[in-house]
Amino acid sequence: MSLIVVQKIQPCHIALVADINFSVFKVAFDDNTQQRMRSKPDIKMEPSSGRPVDYQVSVTVIEARQLVGLNMDPMVCVEIGEDKKYTSMKESTNCPYYNEYFVFDFHVPPDVMFDKILKLSVIHSKNLLRSGTLVGTFKLDVGTVYSQPEHQFYHKWALLSDPEDITAGCKGYVKCDIAVVAKGDTIKTPHKANESDEDDIEGNLLIPEGVPAERQWARYYLKIYRAEGLPRMNTSIMANVKKAFIGENKDLVDPYVQVQFAGQKGKTSVQKSCYEPIWNEQVVFTEMFPPLCKRMKIQIRDSDKVNDVAIGTHFLDLKKISNDGDKGFLPTLGPAWINMYGSTRTYTLMDEYQELNEGLGEGVSFRARLLISLGVEILDPSSPDITCSTDVQVEGVPNISEEDGLNDVQEIIKTEKAYPERRLRGVLEELGQGCSQFLSLANKDQNQSGRTKLDRERLKLCMSELEAIGQQAKVLRTQVKKSTVRDKLKLSQNFLSKLRFLADDPQHSVPDVFIWMISNGKRIAYARVPSKDILYSSIDEERGKDCNKVKTIFLRIPGKKGFGPAGWTVQAKLEVYLWLGLNRQRKDYLSGLPNGFEENKLSKGPGLPCSPPISLTYMMKQIFQLRVHMYQARSLFAADSTGLSDPFARVFFSTQSQVTEVLAETLCPTWDQLLVFENVELFGEANELRDDPPIIVIELYDQDTVGKADFMGRTFAKPVVKMADEHYGPPRFPPQLEYYQIYRGNCSAGEMLAAFELLQIGPNGKADLPPIDGPTDTDRGPILPVPLGIRPVLSKYRIEVLFWGLRDLKRVNLAQVDRPRVDIECAGKGVQSALIPNYRKNPNFSTLVKWFEVDLPENELLHPPLNIRVVDCRAFGRYTLVGSNAVTSLRKFIYRGPEKHSNHYTTTDEIIVVNMEPEPTYKKMDTVVKLDSCSDAVVKVEDDDKDGKGKKKKRKKGDEIEEEELDESMLDWWSKYFASIETLTELLKAQEAALSDSEDKDEMDITDGGDIKPDDSSVKGTKRGKGKKEKKKQAVDPFEKKKPKLDELKVYAKELESEFDNFEDWLHSFNLFRGKGGDDDDQNILDEDRIVGKFKGSMCMYKVSDDMPRDMSFDSNMGMFQNIPHNDPINVLVRIYVIRATDLHPADINGKADPYIAIRLGKTEIKDKENYISKQLNPLFGKSFDVEATFPMDSTLTVSIYDWDLVGTDDLIGETKIDLENRFYSKHRATCGIASKYAIHGYNVWRDPMKPTQILAKLCKDGKLDGPHYGPGGRVKVDNRVFMAPTEIEDENGLKKQTDEHLALTVLNHWEEIPKAGCKLVPEHVETRPLLHPDKPGIEQGRIEMWVDMFPKDMTAPGPALDISPRKPKKFELRVIIWNTDEVVLEDDDIFTGEKSSDIFVRGFLSAEYLPLPSSNSWLKGQQEDKQDTDVHYHSITGEGNFNWRFIYPFDYLMAEEKIVISKKESMFAWDETEYKIPARLNLQVWDADHFSADDFLGAIELDLNRFPRGAKTAKQCTIEMVTNETEMPTVSIFKQKRIKGWWPFVARNEDDEFELTGKVEAELHLLTGEEAEKNPVGEGRNEPEPLEKPNRPDNSLLWFLTPLKAIKHLVCNQYKWLVIKIVTALLLLAMLALFLYSMPGYMVKKMLGA
Repeated sequence: MSLIVVQKIQPCHIALVADINFSVFKVAFDDNTQQRMRSKPDIKMEPSSGRPVDYQVSVTVIEARQLVGLNMDPMVCVEIGEDKKYTSMKESTNCPYYNEYFVFDFHVPPDVMFDKILKLSVIHSKNLLRSGTLVGTFKLDVGTVYSQPEHQFYHKWALLSDPEDITAGCKGYVKCDIAVVAKGDTIKTPHKANESDEDDIEGNLLIPEGVPAERQWARYYLKIYRAEGLPRMNTSIMANVKKAFIGENKDLVDPYVQVQFAGQKGKTSVQKSCYEPIWNEQVVFTEMFPPLCKRMKIQIRDSDKVNDVAIGTHFLDLKKISNDGDKGFLPTLGPAWINMYGSTRTYTLMDEYQELNEGLGEGVSFRARLLISLGVEILDPSSPDITCSTDVQVEGVPNISEEDGLNDVQEIIKTEKAYPERRLRGVLEELGQGCSQFLSLANKDQNQSGRTKLDRERLKLCMSELEAIGQQAKVLRTQVKKSTVRDKLKLSQNFLSKLRFLADDPQHSVPDVFIWMISNGKRIAYARVPSKDILYSSIDEERGKDCNKVKTIFLRIPGKKGFGPAGWTVQAKLEVYLWLGLNRQRKDYLSGLPNGFEENKLSKGPGLPCSPPISLTYMMKQIFQLRVHMYQARSLFAADSTGLSDPFARVFFSTQSQVTEVLAETLCPTWDQLLVFENVELFGEANELRDDPPIIVIELYDQDTVGKADFMGRTFAKPVVKMADEHYGPPRFPPQLEYYQIYRGNCSAGEMLAAFELLQIGPNGKADLPPIDGPTDTDRGPILPVPLGIRPVLSKYRIEVLFWGLRDLKRVNLAQVDRPRVDIECAGKGVQSALIPNYRKNPNFSTLVKWFEVDLPENELLHPPLNIRVVDCRAFGRYTLVGSNAVTSLRKFIYRGPEKHSNHYTTTDEIIVVNMEPEPTYKKMDTVVKLDSCSDAVVKVEDDDKDGKGKKKKRKKGDEIEEEELDESMLDWWSKYFASIETLTELLKAQEAALSDSEDKDEMDITDGGDIKPDDSSVKGTKRGKGKKEKKKQAVDPFEKKKPKLDELKVYAKELESEFDNFEDWLHSFNLFRGKGGDDDDQNILDEDRIVGKFKGSMCMYKVSDDMPRDMSFDSNMGMFQNIPHNDPINVLVRIYVIRATDLHPADINGKADPYIAIRLGKTEIKDKENYISKQLNPLFGKSFDVEATFPMDSTLTVSIYDWDLVGTDDLIGETKIDLENRFYSKHRATCGIASKYAIHGYNVWRDPMKPTQILAKLCKDGKLDGPHYGPGGRVKVDNRVFMAPTEIEDENGLKKQTDEHLALTVLNHWEEIPKAGCKLVPEHVETRPLLHPDKPGIEQGRIEMWVDMFPKDMTAPGPALDISPRKPKKFELRVIIWNTDEVVLEDDDIFTGEKSSDIFVRGFLSAEYLPLPSSNSWLKGQQEDKQDTDVHYHSITGEGNFNWRFIYPFDYLMAEEKIVISKKESMFAWDETEYKIPARLNLQVWDADHFSADDFLGAIELDLNRFPRGAKTAKQCTIEMVTNETEMPTVSIFKQKRIKGWWPFVARNEDDEFELTGKVEAELHLLTGEEAEKNPVGEGRNEPEPLEKPNRPDNSLLWFLTPLKAIKHLVCNQYKWLVIKIVTALLLLAMLALFLYSMPGYMVKKMLGA
């Protein structure tokens, strides 16, 4: 299926007008002028697009609606590239509900991934024997999904269309979620919007923002004229062989062009044996517009009997050749040449770079160029003729570069230098000037002829965009302040990406320049220079950015070999001067070179044109000395198997290079070395060199005893230049040490601290230079240290180290670690921990705190890293390195004493905090009050909807909202959980609304001219903004929908530790690394494999001074680490609650899994295998597990989800690991979450063995606080804070008792407000943790909701575990009595009497498969398992039917989730029953019974049993409004009302797809619980017990037998009147004819005889 047309078109003449002259100079000198600054090379060496990456695409097909067709059995096929997956088939429905989840895994380069087409198609009645018929499809490419916010579409409707029949329009909708995850992405599950929002299909279509909802069909015409410059495809040997056989020497290539777009392929004809093929054909695609596929792939291929090979590939990005703005244009291109790049042009039988020709990776050579043009026509009968321009002009694009400026600002912020905002303002000013300059140039250009349509349109677009950017930059500049500099930098980055997009011309026809290094005829390394960068123009602004400049170029290895470490080392560094321009401009080609040279030309004959010189000789040169101050480096790459390196640095400048000394076994070397480059000759004028010196390249290597050194990274620097006539002194000299980012491939691999100065040697020689001190350290030999003025100023610091213990140590060289020790080293000094005598018995250290003193720089940014090494002490005094860690930043460990000016708290100032029952946080936006530490303030935190006694007030607002009463016995833990989830959802919605508001405001600030006062922002808001604001108000208004107030817990959407800073308030974990670093793009993830254990401890560093404040109770052994617990082993009861898992990765062929929980802690392992949940990807576990553990031996808890398999081993789906020890010892008290309310019975019972009063007393004691003092009138005083709360509590019998627990709990919930000792305590909570799989690092395999409680065994034993087992569905019975129908449409005509009538019966079923209403012509047999029919009321002439018929539906129902639970086997082969949850909906349908043919469907009504319109009292009051206008009708719930009677309408869709009334039904619904139903049973239909009386039907069914005359009269008079008249007339005529024939002979005889 692909609508592709290949047509012949008229040849088009295109001449290349410009005669281009290209000159390359390789120059071995350095420099040029200020205007022609040296271009800076790119430090990142590897093209990132070609390396394969892990991707996971997940698609959930939820349901389909409005499918077009009759009696369908639809299924959905999800297809990505070659992979296909199908949903199950649903029978007889146009609106199937699937809710099926599919996952596709890929390991491909990003470009390949994002070009894959994702296709959803609905197929009707497919089975083993037939492929089914296609209803409609929807296509988009994976890149479109990935570019969405959060990389996903959530709950969106895909519009289906039929590509075979483009006039047909919409074929239905499929609702789905699509998400694309790459390594390291996390997917946020958006909060569920309410159902009604999502049912608005038109407002929720699956299309990116900005694409119109109504997409039209369009034709894409790609015209292919001809190609040039194809490479020779066969070697001369093959040519000779062919010549011998065929006898002629032909071009050995048979090219054709293949085009791929939106999953379709088109080809031109093959041009036999032709290196300059001419096609003049066009390929036509028919596809929706705008297409949801970004790129069109154009490939020249060589046709071959065996297999066709690609010669070259080009991608057309449709976004770059169209514009969707108000004054936009459709995609258009050319006619223009497109260049194709790929492998080298020399032919080999096995081309090692063949994938480059397929478009993977950066091409290393020109392959061919192709003349094409593209047009798009929205399908419409009138289309203009396509004209063709006759020439293409080559011209530069004005180029505005502000990139360097922004990088500066980022560097300034990163290194914390002063005034980043000034630099940003400067950059924005430059940008504004650049934009206006472009506009003035472009205006001159506008009237030039000879351009393609795209050129003209792009010029208009660039002008309008740059005008806007210029305006916005001016506004932004005025808003840059110190506080906002980071946000404004983000906005400036947006300008940059916009400019980059505009600067890339899709019709750039001049091929790129390739420079190759060749040795012995073999191509070794190359560089590719885009021709647009070196294009010359006489106007400065139009020049390419590297034209007229000396460019430093690094050559690299081509193709796949260029990936990884091999490709990261520079193969060669060239200094090249490139110039590309028109022949008539050739006189200017030397204008950019530094002055002071003579040309050496070839002697030539008189008439020959001027040719470039063969070489240049420089007369002017300057002599310099370069001083390189290499101080230190940090966070380097681990190049050896020990996890360390032996680093040295190699510095290249001009034509010289030097190396530092090698420092053994470190990732943070301090070289402290001065390298001096003597007599560096640089060419050009002195002032040029001062302003733009050449680049210094620094490369870091790891020294190996055997083999060559390993490359570890590279960085570039520019020296500070001092000319001979300048003074050596501030502000520029001596230069400051700076950090330089080191890159290895595309990843950062550490930082280097160094300074560089280039000093001109004047006429007096070196005497004028500042002196160099000789070597100071005799041990280091002749090595020069960094001079005093440059090296940092040092102070004496003391570093105290807390040694706690070692965890999870892996084996080293197959031997277990038995007697480990930790060595700490910083700046050459260090300390060793005590030895752990038996690691397996107790991995903690016996001596906790040790310290050492060290000289460190005053400037904290220059602090060297601190190295942690763990060694294992083996027999005979041998040591083995286990693992190491370099703490790069010590800032968080610096102790800063109490501020001198802060007031010391006195107990006389009281701060009173009044606090009644806390409301959920989202309602409290205006009640947060900041307290000054010593103000005497009373803060009332009141709630808006409570009286003092906690009774609810009713709120009068037009209609009074009735408050639902809470039934305590109905409530359980799940009630609390679901209420909390709802609160979380509302909070997220409110945040999102607030965020989008602030974003809107930001955009308005820029676009509206910046002079916005804070108060008028809402007035100037756009319409979109206003809509959002209104929504937000609704979300936050607590009275919008009165819910009963439940006690809640805190639901965290991520791991608990991410909320509490990893629980590293005093105990830190340092991962120990060993082994070589990974060579992947994303090193952090690969580092996981290198972790060999953890060191637990902490540091504290401070300047040594005499006036250290000392407390009376100060323990000098513990130094700064006072009041920390002892680290002896401790027994703990760990209680793990697992609630549920969501979005698990399917593990079985059927796209589902059978998950169960496994728990591992120390040596204990629990596998809950027998309680697996069948065929579920969102299982509800509701389980708790008790495990006894001993810290520190068992400190890591692993919770895994496995997939149960009947045969073979169970597969791991994913696991999560929790460090229990840090939680246990944390000051945040993560052992057992603190509830928001205290209760001694019911669903919210207090579960900590310690009561709030005990916890509070212990916290006050530990924190050395005064209190707690409980006072009268519900007051408690802690330190200088007073809290108030109720003091009564109810027990099970409803008796009130006095208690202080509420008071204590109020303090605990506000513990972070207590000065000095306070911190946030972990509340009662549920955390959501991602599940990961070791084989797929960084890609989430699902999530698990859980929490952990820990109880020390030496304290009071806790009570029994909370019961969180899933709710059992409750048995109900729904009895429906169908009394009467009225106004049912009459379907049959009576053969005898001719009257309209119907033989009515009513059918009912409880089901969810049939969500919306079917159209009247498409509802036939149904697969409703519980369907029940009334008897038939025959021959109803008025549409009235009388039944008195009872349906009985027993069902299991989950009240909290409002779902019916059905358990059934999926198929006859299924091993066990699968549980389904479906909405509780009652469907009633009215049918017309037929004896010999299928019954006719007339209409239906669907009642959601939780909220359906109240029935009308009489048939007259019953209208179609009850269905079409459901939202405004008063609704009832059968679960509250229990019994209800009334009239409801039947509706069906007519031909125009609109609802029409097809009847009314009077019914009575009665809901009973299972027990009630058993007590008073009733019969189905009209059976016993409690039979219903027979209906009083007029017996007119056989009436016509009794009145034959009437029937005959009816037959003759009404129905067959004309037929009778015709027959009588015909009979009379026949009689007359017969009489005539009969009497004719006699009469004739009479006449003849004259009788």
